[in-house]
Amino acid sequence: MNKIIALVVAVVIVLFAASSMVFVVDQRHMAVLSSHGDEAPSLLGPGLHVKLPPPLQTVTLVDNRIQSLDAPDEDRYVTSDKIDLLANPVLKYRVTDPLKLLAETRGDAQSLPDRLALLSRSALGDAFAKVTLSDALARQQAVADEARAAMDKAAASLGVSVVDVQLTRVDFPASMADSVYKRMIAARQQVAADERAKGTAEADRIKEDAVGQQQAILADGYRQAQTIKGEGDAKAAQIAADAYGSDPQFYQFYQSMQAYKNTFKPGDVIVVDPSNEFFRFMRSPTGGAAPDAPAVPRKP
Repeated sequence: MNKIIALVVAVVIVLFAASSMVFVVDQRHMAVLSSHGDEAPSLLGPGLHVKLPPPLQTVTLVDNRIQSLDAPDEDRYVTSDKIDLLANPVLKYRVTDPLKLLAETRGDAQSLPDRLALLSRSALGDAFAKVTLSDALARQQAVADEARAAMDKAAASLGVSVVDVQLTRVDFPASMADSVYKRMIAARQQVAADERAKGTAEADRIKEDAVGQQQAILADGYRQAQTIKGEGDAKAAQIAADAYGSDPQFYQFYQSMQAYKNTFKPGDVIVVDPSNEFFRFMRSPTGGAAPDAPAVPRKP
């Protein structure tokens, strides 16, 4: 009976020792195997591994997936124009060097979120301090990207890569929200006034250009009209000269008819000497002189 009990105890001890010597690392983790003494730890990938029982060798599993860190409370930051803002960042990070992580944290990988939170506050503080309030509100992603770059550089000493930083909330403290909103409204109104002034100046410039173009077009049109009129007058004079040369008597008759038309208006009463040379074509179609008056010499 005692032999059976001793055998059972021996088997249990062997099984316990075997279970403490064999371990499995899945795809989501990396294992750091540390030995008692000054021997450097080793990094083990996924698979089945064997080690010495504790305390001769210990295994620390490190998650190598992308993880999130969401700060429960917002932090206060100050912009370059001395305005306080409340921001709540969400970090995406990944452990890239488990050996460096355990060395820097002295084997306490659970302290990593606290360290990353400190890095986040420092990096975001520097990023917000470089921009004004309006830029911080309008370019939140640019501020977050700048903070991520600074955090990634600092976190490299921990064996961690910062994949992404997002700002889930950017707001004002309740004590100063009203004054900030008033300043923002005043700034927007000033921008609107400046844009209206620019628009008015541009409209005036366009009107001046249009008036100048109108005057230039009118001047050019008048010049062309005068040119055409001069050409027409020259052609008319040429035609008149040709007509006079071909039939002087008809030309004199036509010119007299035009003079009568331009001189006498309907309803006019004119008292003149009928023997006047001006009325010679009224006395005769050929323009002969008055019966009782001597003929007036005229040029051929």
